[in-house]
Order: sequence, then C-alpha cells, then structure tokens
Amino acid sequence: MLNQDEVEIIVKQILNNIDVNKLNQSMPKEKQNVSTQGDYGVFERVEDAIDAAYEAQKKYLVMCSLKERERIIEAIRQTAREHAKEFARRIVEESNMGRYEDKVQKNLVVTNNTPGTEILTTDAISADEGLMLEEYAPFGVIGAITPVTNPTETIINNTISMIAGGNAVVFNVHPGAKQVCAFCLQLLNRAIVENGGPTDLITMAKEPTMENVGKIAGSPKVRLMVGTGGMPMVNALLRSGKKTIGAGAGNPPVVVDDTADISLAAREIYRGASFDNNLLCLAEKEVFVMDTVADTLIQNMVSEGAYLLSAEETKQLLSIVFVKNENGYVVNKKWVGKDAHLMLRELGIDRLDVRLIICETSKEHPFVMVEQLMPVLPIVRCNTFEECVEGAYKAEEGNRHTASIFSKNVDNMTAFARKIETTIFVKNGTTLKGVGIGGNSYTTMTIAGPTGEGITCAKSFTRRRRCMLAEGGFRIV
Repeated sequence: MLNQDEVEIIVKQILNNIDVNKLNQSMPKEKQNVSTQGDYGVFERVEDAIDAAYEAQKKYLVMCSLKERERIIEAIRQTAREHAKEFARRIVEESNMGRYEDKVQKNLVVTNNTPGTEILTTDAISADEGLMLEEYAPFGVIGAITPVTNPTETIINNTISMIAGGNAVVFNVHPGAKQVCAFCLQLLNRAIVENGGPTDLITMAKEPTMENVGKIAGSPKVRLMVGTGGMPMVNALLRSGKKTIGAGAGNPPVVVDDTADISLAAREIYRGASFDNNLLCLAEKEVFVMDTVADTLIQNMVSEGAYLLSAEETKQLLSIVFVKNENGYVVNKKWVGKDAHLMLRELGIDRLDVRLIICETSKEHPFVMVEQLMPVLPIVRCNTFEECVEGAYKAEEGNRHTASIFSKNVDNMTAFARKIETTIFVKNGTTLKGVGIGGNSYTTMTIAGPTGEGITCAKSFTRRRRCMLAEGGFRIV
C-alpha cells in the first residue's frame, strides 16, 4: 500500500513527464519545450540550458512546498554520499589535481553540512499597528560558475543551497573537470526527478566556455550570477550588470606567537596546508612565526611529516613551480595541486611519503606573496608579534578571505583579527574548521569575500520579501 507522500511523488512525475515530453511532441518543433533536448540537465547549447532551467523553476515553485524541497534535498544528499568515492576518483583522473582521500572527505562534508530549507527562518513582528512578516523568496534562475579545484563539491553545495531557496541553476563548470561535473549533475537531476521535482532544475552546457558565461550573464532569464574562483572571473561578473555573489582569491596567512601551543600549531597547520594538496582557497598558505619559537615549530612540523628544504633547494623549487615574467613570478599551472613527492623528485629527492614541503623564506618571497595552491608552505621568522601581523596583512593583500592565529594571548588574537578583517578567522586550529571540516560550522565552497555575503547558504541566494497586515488585523492579544 502506497502512502500519501509516495502517491504525490508518482502523480507529479506523471504530470511532469506529460508536460515536458508528450505535450512537447504534439507541438510544432519551434514551440517545443527545450528541456527535451537535454540529457538529465546537460545540453549542447547554453541557451537551451537557460531556457530549460527557467521553465523548471516555474514548475518547481508550483510543485514543491518547503517540505517537498527538503525531501528532494535529502535525496540529493543520499545520491552524493553514495557516489562520493566515485566523484573523488573521477576528479583526480580528469583534473590531475589533489588527493583522492581528501576529495572523498570534501564531497561528504558539503553533502552532509550544507544547510537546506531549515536555515530559511521567517521573521515576524506583531504590534498594535499590525503583523509584519519577512521571508526568503527565490531569485529565479541563477548562473553559477564553478572551479576545477572543487568541481563536484561546488555543484553539490550550490545545488543544495540554491534549490533550497526555490531557485533553478545553470552551471558553467571549469573545462578541466567538465566530464565529472556532467556526471555529478546528471545524478543529482535523476534524484530530483525521482523524488517529484521537475526535470532540468539544474543544468549546464556540455562544453563550458567563457562565451557561455557571457550568454548566461546576458540572459534576461538569469536573475543572479554566482562565481566561485579567481578574481578576474569575479570582476568580469561584476561588470555584467547583474547582481553578483563573488568568491575570489585567498592566500591565507597564519600567525604563530610566543604564547602558542607549538605542538598543536604544527599539527593543525600541517593538516590544513597538506589537505588535498592545498587546493582549497581557505587553506594555510604562509606562516609568520615569532623567532623565539620558530625552531620548535619547524621541528614539530618535520615530526608531523613535512619535508624541510634547504636554502638552495628552495631556490631550485621556485624555478620549477613558478615562472618569471615581466611582472614578477606567477605559478606554473602544471604544478597546481600536484603531490609534494613529485616536486621533491624534480629536486632529486625520493620521498613518496611526504605530503607537505616547508621552507624558510623572507616575507617578500614569491612563495609568500603569490597564492600557490600547492603543498609548499613558506615559513617567515619575525622578531615581534607586530611584525608577524604586518607581514600577514601584506601577504593577504586585502582579499579578506581567511586567516588564522595560534596564541594564548587574547589581546594578540583580537589585534590580528581586527587588522586582517577576513571572512574566516580561526584561532588555534586549522582553517579547514572554518568551513566545517573538523569544526562545528556549516559548509560552503562559495566564500563570498569580495561581494560581502561571506559564508554562503540558502539565505544568500534569496530575496527578502515583506508582507504587512495592517490595522492590527489577525492579532489576538
């Protein structure tokens, strides 16, 4: 015997199939709904992906209450959990970046820790003049640009947050991970449809291009642009004229003062900087440590498993993983996200067990000033705490993304936090904890520092709408 919820799902699937397939087939070709052209959300043309998402979002609001949205989101979570290992394997194979075991963890964290509709709370004020309600309403169709560093993780995270808010999504994924992204998107679409949602609630073009980004941003059917990646991409979206939520670059610094638990600092910094070969924009990228405890910190990090380069090896590695041009040093992209042992092999060092390379540098060194996204962590000695803070502030370059400190001095923690002004600020722990990887916070892959939304969730992708019942109506006291 089917229960009421199961009956409703079946009826909606039947109605959805009639609307999209049978009715389309009876119409002239030029008037058919474009969703029949897609393969579970993957389209040849981005224009068709936009149109399909636009139609799906209108159906979604009619078909799915908040309770039903949450049921669909739970089905998405279950599908993503079941395929987390396959996503991780495919990402490593296609992008040639990162570490399989860490990518499994990232996929599971966004699956389990991204908030759904429960975060969309209603605000109410009741007074003699009447009753006021403010609620979170969808934008409509969102255009979302995703990075190669966290491809399926960002799709899962954005999908849960955006459809929780009642939106549909058109993704333009990074070309370096387009196959695994299409695979992920199709699985999530199947979960949506099988649980009573409309087809093509999330879509993408099979071949992602910058031209497609322009078409998404220029479409009147797309109401909001969301970009996760580098600042050039975010700045381009901001120039589009659309409301934009932008997650840009990081280069997070770490400060270690002379009151810190050095054993804890070494363990946590090692964990964060080596995680997924430092591909996360929020991962520790450089350390500023007071000279009185620098030797102990370095010794402890070596004990954790880090490999300490000599000054000559540091110089050699710079010439391998960076390229010098007329503007200074830039990262050699072929080394982004690669295993530390592969870099050591270029130096003639055979150490397959190494996850993180550390080196001592000056505060102006390219390893410090340029965001690497590689498991190479520069350590800068400083004479005073104030020197640590100034070095960290300069290296962070006003991104206001992420920073951390290891200290038992509350005044030092406060002073650094006020100076650095980052979206994520972690005390005495790896920065991973700032997005729920080992911490008690919720997770996002879209950390919108440049545009101010910060740690995004379903609320970030909605509009605030106010309803006022005036003249004291509906009040019973």
